Amino acid sequence: MDTSGSGSGSGSGDFTEGMVGDVEEPHVLAVDDNLVDRKIVEKLLKNSSCRVTTAENGLRALEYLGLGDNNQSSTVNNNVSKVNMIITDYCMPGMTGYELLKKIKESSVMKDVPVVIMSSENIPTRINKCLEEGAQMFMLKPLKYSDVKKLRCQLLQSSVRTSSKILV
Repeated sequence: MDTSGSGSGSGSGDFTEGMVGDVEEPHVLAVDDNLVDRKIVEKLLKNSSCRVTTAENGLRALEYLGLGDNNQSSTVNNNVSKVNMIITDYCMPGMTGYELLKKIKESSVMKDVPVVIMSSENIPTRINKCLEEGAQMFMLKPLKYSDVKKLRCQLLQSSVRTSSKILV
């Protein structure tokens, strides 16, 4: 649970959502079980003009996206259209980032949202497995500002590609 007060939560304290007035800012869902890593990713993304919502594990992320098993609120589904990218740690208790990626890619509503996996372990088979399952990118921790700038460029390019597909 985030108690830093840096964002406004959903009331339950499970999510921290950055409140920024500019609607044009991409909205990123950052998922990491480690509070320090989560805060670093959040700060880097906010410094890159992204709106950030954080979740402390894969189940909370699915709940926020309206893909949880006991999804009772129809307002949660409204979050789906608001998320432009998901960045998640690979190694988390309960549900790995890979399992979260698979659930997202299985969803007809969420499958086109780019998912980026982060890990402190550079394991080529793990990286390839994530990329084959549909991850947009695999990044090594600790994330740096230059990594987030690359992410931001990817995010802008994917939204331009989506727009150009619609125009064709």
